[in-house]
This record gives sequence, C-alpha cells and structure tokens, in this order.
Amino acid sequence: MLIDAVQSYLALRRACGFKLRYQEYRLRRFAQFSMARGKTHVCSETAIEWAALARSIEQRTRRLRDVIQFARHVRAENPLHELPRAAFGRSSWRRPTPYIYAREEIERLIRSAREHGCSDLQKDTYGTLFALIACTGLRVSEALQLRLSDLTLDGLVIRSSKFRKTRLVPLHDSTRAAFERFIERRRGCAQADDPVFVSSTGFPLTLWEVEYMFHVTATKAGLPRGPSRPRATLHALRHTFAVRALESCPDGRDRITQHMVALSTYLGHAKLASTYWYLEATPLLMRDIAERVERFATGERS
Repeated sequence: MLIDAVQSYLALRRACGFKLRYQEYRLRRFAQFSMARGKTHVCSETAIEWAALARSIEQRTRRLRDVIQFARHVRAENPLHELPRAAFGRSSWRRPTPYIYAREEIERLIRSAREHGCSDLQKDTYGTLFALIACTGLRVSEALQLRLSDLTLDGLVIRSSKFRKTRLVPLHDSTRAAFERFIERRRGCAQADDPVFVSSTGFPLTLWEVEYMFHVTATKAGLPRGPSRPRATLHALRHTFAVRALESCPDGRDRITQHMVALSTYLGHAKLASTYWYLEATPLLMRDIAERVERFATGERS
C-alpha cells in the first residue's frame, strides 16, 4: 500500500534526524488522494493533479517537491513508482532571502514585547525570550525547551535539538547577567526541571503563543510584516545573529575557516554548507566576497 511506503520513508528519514512534521501531513494526504483513485504506486499524473489543488504556486511547488523526494526514495526498491516532473517550478528547495535586523529594530522589538502581557512576569518573559534568541542565535524551539537547570557555569545546555544533537552555548557576560536576573524572578517555587519560559497560566509556552506575541509586538514596533519578502520573523533573529557573527570574522583565510567551523558548531548546524549560506545574506558580506574574488583574479593571493 502507498500509505505503508510513506510510513517507511518517514521512519527512515526521521532516523537520520529529520522531523518532517509538515511533510508527513502532505504525503499522507497525497497517499489518500492516490488510493481514492485506485493508485497503489506513485503516479506522475495523479501527483500533479493533487499538487494543483493547492491555492498558490508556492504551495503547489511544495506539495510536488515532497512527492518527488518521496518518489526518488521508493523507486530505488520498486521501479513501478513514477518520478513526477517539477510542473510548478524547481523541485529542489531554495532558501528565502532572510530579513536582517538592524540593532535599533531589535531594541524596538524587545521594548514592545515588554509592554504587552497581562502581568509583569509575562511581559518580562517575552522580552527575555526575544532578547535571548537575538543574543545567542538559538532556534525558537531550543529556547522553548530550556529548563531552569540548563543554565550552567559554562553556558546554556541545549538538549536534543534539531538532528538530535546536544551542545553547549557559551553566553556573553551581559547576556548571562540579564538571563540570571530573569531566572531569579521566574524561579519562585519552581523545580530545576521546570521550563524557563511559561505562560501566565504556568504551562510551557507553545510555538503558537510565541508566534502570535511576536506578530503583535513586531507590528507595534513598526517592523515589516506584510506578505512581501524579506520580512521580519522570529527565526530571522537567528539569521541576524549568524550574519553579524560572520561580519565580525577576522581577516586571513585560515582564521576565516576556523571562525566558520566554530560558528557552525555554535549554531548546531549539521552541515557546514548551512553556515556558508549566510555569506550571501547582506550587501556587506557580498561586497567583501566580490573584492576578494577580484583580488584573486588579478593575481593577489592575500
């Protein structure tokens, strides 16, 4: 059955560290759609028909891309599965241009967060959460999974994050001092294994709650939130941290390589290529790259 093949595919990729929450939903829908039409294998015509039901070109492309990746996998064992063509655009995923915050924009966002909420602790919670992500480059999910005991003398312990990795994130002295002050206000009668960031009802903050509060505070702060790209997002705080870290990279080929490896480890990237992508994120970085290429092309090796 096609649904069994989907389940096997998801289990294999998750064993490699991928979560695939949205892909699972889409592939299950595709399998149900195919089986309703009597298809027991991936059929190109059926895949394109199903993908075309989505409202936008982006959604159609995303649907079909997931099916193409799935089809490549199952064809290795059973050639009866067809490999659909990329009817709505590129079959490979292309990273969107990230929004890079100015320092003043981050300050406005944090001030706005500290003005919203039903209690002083809730205002402090969101202000601290956004500031921590901006200062450390943590993924939103990593920040929400923090426990009170994860703050150690050496930094923050990030447990079983993306790709099931655990790592230590050192903190700047000013970041540590501000975070420790929040921890003291938050602690009360909480236990060491309790989450750092909780809602006004005492339950762990959910991603939906945080995204909603970010939308409210970012809009209040006057940050671009329309459909156009790039636009301010919560994850863009992580992008901004990475880009600023690269902009501060010292000169010298060996030192740049070491800096890149260190940043990749700090961010918890599975592949170094994920870190190199940030080189194209700002005009400053692109200008530096262009100047180095030009010097190399004209015979300079420094």
